[in-house]
Amino acid sequence: MSFPLLTLTAAVPAVGAVLTAAVPAARRTAAKWLALLFSLATLVLAAVVAVRFDPGGDRYQLTESHAWIADFGVRYELGVDGIGVALVALTALLIPFVILAGWHDADPLETQSKRWRPTQGFFALILMVEAMVILSFEATDVFLFYILFEAMLIPMYFLIGGFGDRAHAGSDENAAAQRSYAAVKFLLYNLVGGLIMLAAVIGLYVVAGNFSLTEIAEARASGELEMAATTERLLFLGFFFAFAVKAPLWPLHTWLPNAMGEATAPVAVLITAVVDKVGTFAMLRFCLQLFPEASTWATPAIIVLALISIVYGALLAVGQRDIKRLIAYASISHFGFIILGIFAMTSQGQSGATLYMVNHGISTAALMLVAGFLISRRGSRLIADYGGVQKVAPVLAGTFLVGGLATLSLPGLAPFVSEFLVLVGTFARYPVAGIVATSGIVLAALYTLVLYQRTMTGPVKAEVRAMPDLKARELVVVAPLIALLLLLGVYPKPVTEIIDPAVRHTMSDVQQKDPRPEVEAAK
Repeated sequence: MSFPLLTLTAAVPAVGAVLTAAVPAARRTAAKWLALLFSLATLVLAAVVAVRFDPGGDRYQLTESHAWIADFGVRYELGVDGIGVALVALTALLIPFVILAGWHDADPLETQSKRWRPTQGFFALILMVEAMVILSFEATDVFLFYILFEAMLIPMYFLIGGFGDRAHAGSDENAAAQRSYAAVKFLLYNLVGGLIMLAAVIGLYVVAGNFSLTEIAEARASGELEMAATTERLLFLGFFFAFAVKAPLWPLHTWLPNAMGEATAPVAVLITAVVDKVGTFAMLRFCLQLFPEASTWATPAIIVLALISIVYGALLAVGQRDIKRLIAYASISHFGFIILGIFAMTSQGQSGATLYMVNHGISTAALMLVAGFLISRRGSRLIADYGGVQKVAPVLAGTFLVGGLATLSLPGLAPFVSEFLVLVGTFARYPVAGIVATSGIVLAALYTLVLYQRTMTGPVKAEVRAMPDLKARELVVVAPLIALLLLLGVYPKPVTEIIDPAVRHTMSDVQQKDPRPEVEAAK
């Protein structure tokens, strides 16, 4: 058995979570540094995984397999393809910035008991989410993936409900009630999706006799395992429903604006840039690979839902008065692009969708974290409470602008490449859908530039005259993210080289080929 690198990549943040939680209550600063240290160690391991992965090698690499529940054919099986490597790297990259950005977000208030340890718990929960998300990107046993898919809801519930945004209008009781509502809504939506998926997981075992993704896929490809069309479609719907809730896809999206609005800015990044990627990743890994015929059958309906998400999310973002809820609705629109690219069933679309997952994670993290720094200074999430910030805090305003421009996919910034690939891949097979999707670009420019205009330009409001600019810790958070947006905007090759072979395998799973361009013969 080779060195268990994938297990170690998930085990390090898990161990870090336990040790951080055990730090004495009086040593809050030590707990923060310990959590940061373990997140950086995880980033190093993720880099090793990326370096050791051979894009031209086997589909799943660095594999591990151990008996777990032998009587039911459940194994502890891990392996990564190019898509998994990219998302493991994204997760490991973002968590140190999440920790640094939330450095003071969980410091106890004067009204809280001195024996309570909110700081230790906050950072321990972040590390636990990281461990579960990384392991879910590595799991090649369906049952193991399901356990992780559901288990990550527990720490996220406490992060949303127990450590909510302190910049909340109204009384402390009202703020607590809103946090509780958002946390419960998040949990219930995802639990319902998970329970439906559980029924589909059991059904898959009844049909296939085991939970191994690779074995089931190989048996399906060779013809040794055949499913009736109705059975395959029902199983696909069970899996897809859970992933659509997590993604989130319209109309199963309504938990996201509440959760992101009430959570701290770093936790909001954790939700949309890390945890939600599990849903779109699973569509590629499980839906298309296990149920190719059903995926093709459901494609027209899913494309319609994706288009609704793109336009609906963007329209609601335009009308938002709350900065964080605006970013949440923008993310719903962006996830619509990702799902559209996946089910366009073209190599450009799926490569673009995977690259979009990475680029959306970086761009949303940059925008949301800067927005969090802004909100913490003013103590309000309402757009109307700002104005003229660029005159008193030019660096904050500049980084906010770059994050916003990345959100609207400005050429030269990373999301443009992925959005362009998604649209090209969609146009190639579904030109009408591609035309409708482009409206999301126009609306993105509208809500982003209006947000910047109303908060950063114009007369300086009295409440922001003394607003300080970004501090050293905050610059350490933002500057690398901005640099990555610029680098991947002009040179995405390091990521595309890793993900393209995995996309070719996925296209082979669903037995699809890129449509040839129709060129009129010269007269």
